[in-house]
Amino acid sequence: MNVAKDDFKRKHSTPPGGGPAEDLEKDRANGHQTEPSEEPLDDTEKSIDELASLQEELEKAKDHALRCRAEMENFKKRLSRQVEEERRYACLPILQDLLPVLDNMDRAIEAAGKSDNGAGLIEGFGLVAKLLRDVLAKYDCLEIDALGKPFDPHCHQAISQMPSEEHLANTVILVVQPGFQLHDRVVRPSKVIVSTQPTS
Repeated sequence: MNVAKDDFKRKHSTPPGGGPAEDLEKDRANGHQTEPSEEPLDDTEKSIDELASLQEELEKAKDHALRCRAEMENFKKRLSRQVEEERRYACLPILQDLLPVLDNMDRAIEAAGKSDNGAGLIEGFGLVAKLLRDVLAKYDCLEIDALGKPFDPHCHQAISQMPSEEHLANTVILVVQPGFQLHDRVVRPSKVIVSTQPTS
């Protein structure tokens, strides 16, 4: 019996160097403290930093994409407005060239009216002038309604001033040459005479 107990103690007893608990006690007695390794913590912090950096880059990319999309939409709108404006005013040059023809017709009608034998000529020119005005109106080129209106430098060109007791100052009292506008753009301003206050 005693031999068996000695064998059991010998097999399960602590070796001369001592176990982990004894080593830890020895280290503490000698002033040494064992610290856990910091490598796993360093790797975690590094991963967090990389994730934050990627998140920031993603936000910048999203912002850049939104800006590009907004700029593209603005470009499309500007291009659409430009095309529409060019379409609306494409016939402006030909209208400017046609207006002097209409002026000459009006002068011919006026001259024929002063002649004794100009009845037929007046009627013919009148029909042609009306036809030309109808063509201009078809393309939205309309005569500016200036007579009796307040003077507007955007669509009127004052060539003279005249005192008037019947009109307020700065009123168009005579249209020397009619003006025309295409949609909201002036093709040619009306040449007018503008009233002033009568002299006392």
